[in-house]
Parts: sequence; C-alpha cells; structure tokens
Amino acid sequence: MTARPETPAIDRSVLALLGQEPIGRIPVLDVRPAVDDGARPTRSVVAELFTVTATVFREGHDAVNATVVLTDPDGAERHVPMQCTNPGLSHWEAEVSADRPGIWRYRVEGWSDPYATWRHDATIKVEAGVDVELMLETGAQVLDRAVAAGELPVEHARVLADAATGLRDGSRPPEARLAAGTDPVVRQLLAEQPLREHVTRSAERTWWVERTLALTGAWYEIFPRSEGAHVDPDTGLWVSGTFATAAERLPAIAGMGFDVVYLTPVHPIGQTHRKGPNNTLTAGEHDPGSPYAIGSSEGGHDALHPDLGDWDDFDAFVARARQEGLEVALDLALQASPDHPWVSEHPELFTTRADGTIAYAENPPKKYQDIYPLNFDNDPAGSYAEVRRVIQVWLDHGIRLFRVDNPHTKPLEFWQWLIADVARDHPETIWLSEAFTKPAMMHALAKIGFQQSYTYYAWRNTAHELRDYVTELAGEAASYMRPSFWPTTHDILTPYMQYGGPTAFKVRAALAATLVPTYGIYAGYEHCEHVARPGAEEHVDNEKYEYKDRRWDLDAPGVDRSSLPPELAHRPNLAPWLQRLNQIRREHPSLHWLRTIRFHAVDDENFLVYSKRGGGAGDGSDQDTVLVVANLDPHGTRDTWLHLDMPALGLDWQDHFVAEDLITGQQWQWGEHVWVQLGPDSEPVHVVHVRRF
Repeated sequence: MTARPETPAIDRSVLALLGQEPIGRIPVLDVRPAVDDGARPTRSVVAELFTVTATVFREGHDAVNATVVLTDPDGAERHVPMQCTNPGLSHWEAEVSADRPGIWRYRVEGWSDPYATWRHDATIKVEAGVDVELMLETGAQVLDRAVAAGELPVEHARVLADAATGLRDGSRPPEARLAAGTDPVVRQLLAEQPLREHVTRSAERTWWVERTLALTGAWYEIFPRSEGAHVDPDTGLWVSGTFATAAERLPAIAGMGFDVVYLTPVHPIGQTHRKGPNNTLTAGEHDPGSPYAIGSSEGGHDALHPDLGDWDDFDAFVARARQEGLEVALDLALQASPDHPWVSEHPELFTTRADGTIAYAENPPKKYQDIYPLNFDNDPAGSYAEVRRVIQVWLDHGIRLFRVDNPHTKPLEFWQWLIADVARDHPETIWLSEAFTKPAMMHALAKIGFQQSYTYYAWRNTAHELRDYVTELAGEAASYMRPSFWPTTHDILTPYMQYGGPTAFKVRAALAATLVPTYGIYAGYEHCEHVARPGAEEHVDNEKYEYKDRRWDLDAPGVDRSSLPPELAHRPNLAPWLQRLNQIRREHPSLHWLRTIRFHAVDDENFLVYSKRGGGAGDGSDQDTVLVVANLDPHGTRDTWLHLDMPALGLDWQDHFVAEDLITGQQWQWGEHVWVQLGPDSEPVHVVHVRRF
C-alpha cells in the first residue's frame, strides 16, 4: 500500500474558534456504524460480517477511493477496499469481520487515486488521438511513483516498471503502449496495493469483538430446586431438588441441543414477608418462597441455599454441565429480602423512608413486600465494591454467564463500570439483560456493555409486527444490541400462548430459533404449559413460589400412560421438535447471524416468510441458505402464494431450486412463486434448505 505524504499541517486555530473539526483534503464523512457518534464501541463476534459505510468524495473530476483500515488487538493493521455503491451520493461500503476476540478499531481512509484518474483520461484521449504522448508519459510517471514508494514486493515492482517501459516505447502503436499500462495484471496489482495520495483519515471507532456465544446460542431455564423435587409419600411434604438431582437433568437438556443451562437464583431465601403460592401475601410453614427474595441468616448473594447443596455440589454441577457441552448461566438479582445480611451490615445499600423503614420493591400495581431494592446513590463506591466482590465469588466457581434481573432499575454507570471491570480479567463473560422497559433504556444497557438483551418478542405476534421489529433489531441497532427471543418465561405467558395450543408453542419456538441467533425457553415448554393465573399474563401456580415435579420420566419412549390422570396421560411432548430445531441451527451457519435476514412477500397476512444466507466463502455460491415459511394462525390450516426474492436466496429470478424441508424431510422444486399449505393438520412451519439443482 503506497502513499504520498498527507497535506502539510496548517494553522487550524480559526476552525477551533468556530467549533469545527478539519474536514481533510479528501472529505470522509458519516462513517458507520458509529454508536452514539463513536462514544460507545461497535459490537460483533468472531467471524460475524458487518458493513462499514462512509461518504467519501473530492472536488473536481479526479478519481477518489476509500479503504477501511482495521487495527487488531496487537496493533497490526489490515486494509479492506471499499466499493462505491452509489456514485451520485458518494456512498462507499465494505464488509468486514474479525478473526479473534478483543478490542479492535476501524477507520475509513479517503484518498486520491492517480492511477484510476490517468486510466480513465488516457483511455478516452488516446482513442481520440488527443494529447497521446502526454497521456502515455503521465501514465509512466504514475507507475514510476508507485515503484519508487518502495513498499511493493520485488516481483510486483518489476511488473509495474515493465509497464512504464511499455508506455514509453515509441516503436509501438499508441494503442499497444496504452494497453501495457492498463493491462489487467497491472490493474489488479494497483487494486491490491494502490498508489494513494492526499490520504485523509476519519476518526477511529472502537470495535469490541467477542466469542460466538455472545451472539449465537440456545438457552434453557430451570429452577434447580424443582429438578428432582417430589412429595414425600410418608409426610406428604415437598422435598427440594438439589444440585445433584438437577445435574441428572443435564443430559436431556444437552440432548435437545441447548448450549446454556440458566439457573434462577440459588441463594438462601428470606422468611420475612415470604410469599406463598401464586404470589399470595401469606406463606405456609413449608412454602419455599421466591428465590428472588434473596438472603437470610444463612447468607446472601455469595451463599448457596442449603437445600440445594454446598459448594462442592455446585462445582460438581458446573463440571457436569461442561461434560455435557453446556455452559451455566446464573441469575443475578441485585435485591435483598429483609433478612439479608446486607440489611444489618450495610444499611446504606437501601432506601430508608421518612418513617425509618426500608422501602420494598414496587412495580405498580405489583408489590414485592419480600424484596428490598438496592440504592446505589447512598454510597456508590462501597456498593459498587460489594457487588463486585460478590461477582468474583461466582467467577471463581466457573460462572461466565449472568442473566441480570431488572438491570434497568440500577444506574447505567454502575453496569458500565461493573461489566468493564470484570472484562479486564474475564473478557469471555457474557451479560444478558432482562429489561422489559422503555426502548431508550433497553438500547442504552446494550450500548454500555450488556452482550444480550431480552426483547418484546413475546408480544409481537402478527407478521407485520414481527417484520418491523426484526428489521429494527437487524439494522443499525445490531451494531451494539443482540436480541434474545423467549416465547415464554417464568413470568410471561401471553394470550397467544395461553390459547394457541401445541401449534402456538411450535410456531413461536421455530420463529425464536430462526429469526435471531440467540433464543431461550423455560422448562415446561416441552409440555406446552399454558394455563394462566386469572387476570395475569403469567403461569398459574407460578414456579417462583412453589416446587414443580414435571415427571420428565413420563416422556421416555414406551412409557404406559393409560392409567395416569388425563393431564399427564395426554400432555404434549415437544422435546423432539426442540431437538430438531437446535440440530438445524447447528448444521446451518446462516442461522448463526442476525444482520443477514431478508423478508419475502406473501399473499396471506397470516404468514411470515424470511430467509438467511451466510457461512460460506469465495464467490458466494457456497453460502448456506435457509428459508422459513410460518403460518402464524395456530387455530387453522391456511394456504397461500409466496413471492420469493430470488437474488436474496443467491439465485437469478428465473431459477428453480431444491426446497428441502428440514423438519419433515420432504423435498419440492420451487421457484419465484410458490403455493404452500401449513397449519395444525400437518406442520405449521417450513424450515427449508435452499439448494441448487
């Protein structure tokens, strides 16, 4: 890459007086992505492609060019040529990716391209017989400058020197001399290592590159105390599950293809104002309480509930998960029961009301009398340090994923500091934000460090809503925010899921698993648990307040259910469906990415049709392509015509392709216009692998 010196420095004090930055010899403007105008890092994971764009132009008619310069964590630079995709608007872009995690940087350089300028002018003038000798000598001098810069390999310099000699060879016809300077080999060499003049650099942008799990993964949520919980036949009382019994569930979770097992809080639970079943205000003597009411005389956020086991048991659970190919995510809920050691040892962590009592948590009309929220303003330094101490306990026990409960109720500057401080020694740590709140706060949490975010997916049910929402997430927001789609959680059960039956559970799982790279389900999804607590969009007999024995043993092949109660004898089992979805995700790299999604036209508004391409190399012919067709109506079988955007599938408009349904194994020949029929009578979703004949 050869370059002449930049424009000499000039006195720019007058610009400072007017609040202006120097524009540079070759203006480079509006470099994107730029999160908060470059104040926050752009985010990606290893091998994830994203597009850098800029406006680059110059005065007059001389050729201008642009380059993205990537700086890796060791300071080495890589140059990626940009393409002008809209000459009228001077719009330039290039796709970039990183091959390892770390803090990278990128900038755009605009530069004058003397060779392209000469080639354009000389081709016109020599063919017209105008200024022939002048143009040929000008070209030779341009090539001389490229060689003289001394940055070319010897064999490349020789090719350019020979071309310059050819341009000056007066014994040959002008057309032959011109051909020596415009030879494709010469053009290729100067495309790879151009002669660049008047180089102007944009400001550098920070680029935070992380491991793949920060973008792509399948999560499975459990309450550890329910895994292995049962009623003692002698006493009639519940016996809690333990880390040891929960570990016995791990092979099945891994067997369904999940990457992460996420544990709700595992700490001691307070007695004061303990909640009973369905969030009732009075708990019975043997009610376990909510694991989100953290802390008792047995310890706080750095302790384990004794019913679950000790630290050896926890470490064994984490080790067993690793053996099964799973990572463990821990729920971080920064709140305390009235019995938490912090209440007596660190009262400054809480808000004291005018009457001297500590304020409990409220989300009107909901009240959480069993929970005290933290107040980080009374003693910021002390509260930050105490939480950081607690996090280190879990890091020391192998936890590298934290699902954070209600982070939007804590100061943003606290999270920014905490995530950055942990990343210094453990950059592989991933934080999932559970913030169902205003978009500005959700986006800000992502900008300051959270790798993943819960979303409004549960409440986006129509094709129009889903198209608009995913288009938003895959657009500019994808530079910093990674969505995680959950059809249900232990606190969310929408009307669509309450009344849609098993078909709704299939549809929403398939959409979650293929619209975005990361999704999750809550244990019991396999059984289509759909009964809501009256007047609420949440499960009846909420697991937050009681044990659940889901009798996973009844899902085993060959089990005779004929003598069981109807709710057990006839319950669905979607475990094979989830296993197939996760297998498809692993086998098809196009589903690993967010920004590549494209939506297709369809006649029936109850259908959603979209595709993803990616994972290949070279000229694009080997790109993996998956097309999803979903009937969003869980109550009826529907048919419609699809109108496919063939170039989005990597095909020409007139092409046909092999459409292999990855769910059923069926194959068809499809083209631009396709008739489909989907619904409860067969399958509600086609997940199609697009293959050329």
